[in-house]
Amino acid sequence: MLNISCLQRIALATIIATVSASCGGNVARNTAQTNANAVDKPKPETNIFYGDLIVKTQSDYLMIPVNITEKDTESENNFKFSRYESKYSKLSNIIFYQKSDGATNLLLNKKALINSFDLLETKSASNVVTRVWLYRIIEQDGNGDQKLNEKDAVIGYISDLSGKNLQQITPNNTQLINWVVIPSQNAIFLKVLKDSDNDKKFTQDDKTSFLRVSLDKPSMGTEIISEQIEQEIKSINK
Repeated sequence: MLNISCLQRIALATIIATVSASCGGNVARNTAQTNANAVDKPKPETNIFYGDLIVKTQSDYLMIPVNITEKDTESENNFKFSRYESKYSKLSNIIFYQKSDGATNLLLNKKALINSFDLLETKSASNVVTRVWLYRIIEQDGNGDQKLNEKDAVIGYISDLSGKNLQQITPNNTQLINWVVIPSQNAIFLKVLKDSDNDKKFTQDDKTSFLRVSLDKPSMGTEIISEQIEQEIKSINK
């Protein structure tokens, strides 16, 4: 009986060892295959989609909206963009085409999202007309979620009608909320939200600010509410 028991234990141990070796080999092969697939998997290809032409009678330029999508993107979304939803679509770029000579140029030379764009027009007392494009552009992944979206900074830019001379007018780490054009001053006043607590988020707890930008020579906006005024407001409401 003792010899039979020993033989049974030896046989069982042999079977367990064989199964373990087989499983280990499969795990190793599967791991190697997974790693190989991770290395060999190519990056998704991108497609360029063009929206409908934007024609403004005030400008000598046609505008062609551009969007970049991965080939895996659902065709329904691509078709929706092809029908074009004007400034409410998030664009990757804009092509400007000059009607008179056929010259073309791009608005942006870097990866970004154009969240919206508007044509601004003012007329001075002497009937001098100023026309510029105002853009809200998302260009940095501030919160580190690997996406460019409305949770990131939304920066204000101005260009001429050709899409050239692009000028940043609101600070980094802010979101452009809204604006109003004052023709008598040939200026635009902008409301921005600052990430004042530096938590990489834009919330109701952050500070708002108002900036003035001249449309004669657009540049970074200047704040119109001073620290002194803010201190007076706080002291009044203590």
